[in-house]
Amino acid sequence: MNALELRIPPLALVLLTAVLMGLLAWAAPSLAWHWPYRSVVALTLVLAGSSVAVLGVAAFRQARTTVNPTKPQAASSLVHSGIYRVSRNPMYLGFLIVLLALAVFLSNLLSLVLVPLFVVYMNRFQIGPEERALQALFGQEFTAYSRKVRRWL
Repeated sequence: MNALELRIPPLALVLLTAVLMGLLAWAAPSLAWHWPYRSVVALTLVLAGSSVAVLGVAAFRQARTTVNPTKPQAASSLVHSGIYRVSRNPMYLGFLIVLLALAVFLSNLLSLVLVPLFVVYMNRFQIGPEERALQALFGQEFTAYSRKVRRWL
């Protein structure tokens, strides 16, 4: 197991990424672009992303399993209903959509670069280890689920 795996809570990573996006936009104003309705688009994305993440949390709460992303081995059940029929990681998908909203609001190419880096980090250091833990816990049930439902969307 790598030292970074499951170490940084995803919400903390989102906040760190958002701060870095803001700093990069501030540091490189020449890379900004302007377009009408960016605030409306950003707000729409924030609402969509927040809704997706909340639906993920609600499904975990309903199943009475842990939402602690640093301890996937504590999962008591495999949730594959509701929003989890569309995405294996709706909470992380919601975070990604919120970061996209911030990128739209900042309208800066340099800050936009951090969005795919967030996905790469999450795949390697959060989702991969979570999926290994779920595979160990739920075996064939998780294998079948992961064949039917995509990781992000």
